[in-house]
Amino acid sequence: MMKKFENPNALDRRKLILRPQLEVSKLRLFIQEVFENIREKGDLAVARYIKKYDTVSLDSFQVSKEEIVEAESLIQPQLKEAIIQAKNNIEIFHKSQLPKSIEVDITNGIKCWQKSVPIESVGLYIPGGTAPLFSTVLMLALPATIAGCSNIAIASPPDKITGKLHPAILFTANLCGVHKIYKMGGAHAIAAMCNGTETVPKVYKIFGPGNQYVTAAKQHAFQLGTAIDMPAGPSEVLVFADRSANPEFVASDLLSQAEHGVDSQVVLVSTDHLIHSKTLIALENQAATLPRKNIVYQALKNSYSVLFKGLDDAFEFINDYAPEHLIISSENPDQYLNMIKNAGSVFVGNFSPESAGDYASGTNHTLPTASSAKAFSGVNMDAFFKKITFQKLSERGLEEIGNTVMQMARAEGLEAHARAVEIRLKN
Repeated sequence: MMKKFENPNALDRRKLILRPQLEVSKLRLFIQEVFENIREKGDLAVARYIKKYDTVSLDSFQVSKEEIVEAESLIQPQLKEAIIQAKNNIEIFHKSQLPKSIEVDITNGIKCWQKSVPIESVGLYIPGGTAPLFSTVLMLALPATIAGCSNIAIASPPDKITGKLHPAILFTANLCGVHKIYKMGGAHAIAAMCNGTETVPKVYKIFGPGNQYVTAAKQHAFQLGTAIDMPAGPSEVLVFADRSANPEFVASDLLSQAEHGVDSQVVLVSTDHLIHSKTLIALENQAATLPRKNIVYQALKNSYSVLFKGLDDAFEFINDYAPEHLIISSENPDQYLNMIKNAGSVFVGNFSPESAGDYASGTNHTLPTASSAKAFSGVNMDAFFKKITFQKLSERGLEEIGNTVMQMARAEGLEAHARAVEIRLKN
């Protein structure tokens, strides 16, 4: 089901790390059209896109208080308990990341400090097309509320039959204290939060994973001046399996990402022939029993396995691929950790499935994809703050550095900069 490669050369490796993509020029034109329509026609355009792509006509695409109350009654007690436990774990880990203020006396009369200020208005995109990812509500709404963001909006695509959001999404949002929730998905949801409409507030930063349309829309929003968390596109996982890996475990990890969507990609990297072969057999056997096997089979067409002779080649490839999720399947995983340079989130050892991070271990599952882990971090508390620096100089402080500033300003040809200091010193 997966393409197999053995000791690929440098050219083949460069090709392998490329992700499947839509035709870019057509995608950009479509995104631009969506943004222009919503900027000009607001709610009317949003409603038309919802009808076209979600096949439902809605009197209002904002979730009502009654819908939130109804949702809680539809959730099984066991699921409520699971969501609450996951919330507690995620809260513990993220509260530990709260930024601290810094204050430094540089020299006599010069004090500098840095203050972290929450971003006032944020938009959270929650995927819900083929699977309602209420877990992503925890991953985004919790840090936003912990940070103290004053305006938090959630967007998620409605069910194509009922026109409602999954009760677990509404229950989880309410649990996190977020009540501005909108039944809209895809590029039009991103455009609505970027531009603002009669119903949807304009936000300063947009968070959340999505398909290639959502990712392209976020990148377009960034060009228009709205910040984004990162390029977070279709889900992906790379599993490194050494001779002590469990093939059944490895296969289950690969399939857990393949079932996300047809554009997901999963990669197996190994240095052991036997483990490699056994894993591919287990993959085929397990895939046939999955409820979403049709999606899985299509995702596996975009996926592959690679067998390397040695560890250096294997980890050079892993770091070039820079996976969203990296699983180290080994009885002695710590020996490999210093070799990892690029990854969104790492799962260490045979008993650390990626599913744990997706739901309840405490780390955030909103992570950089498509090799952007080479430069981007996953969502963390810093993402919901902006850092403002301050400086205060006394007369003595300005005397300390005045000549330095004037010399540097005049060397750059910026006389007004120099005079702003000179005038004060003469005074």
